[in-house]
Amino acid sequence: MIVNGKAIALEVDTLTELLEKLEIKPATVAIEINGEIPRRETWGSFKVNAADRIEIIKFVGGG
Repeated sequence: MIVNGKAIALEVDTLTELLEKLEIKPATVAIEINGEIPRRETWGSFKVNAADRIEIIKFVGGG
């Protein structure tokens, strides 16, 4: 799969598992997969596969 423009080889079933493997806190990001933005409450059941293109956008605070 392609994550943020880089090819990675991870064996995961869902978006939640992907975030866990990448050590990313789900509350701090938004996700786009293959041009669509899945609802956060579906990440635990949202299946991913090797052909997916995923963008993970981290929230940044500032003032």
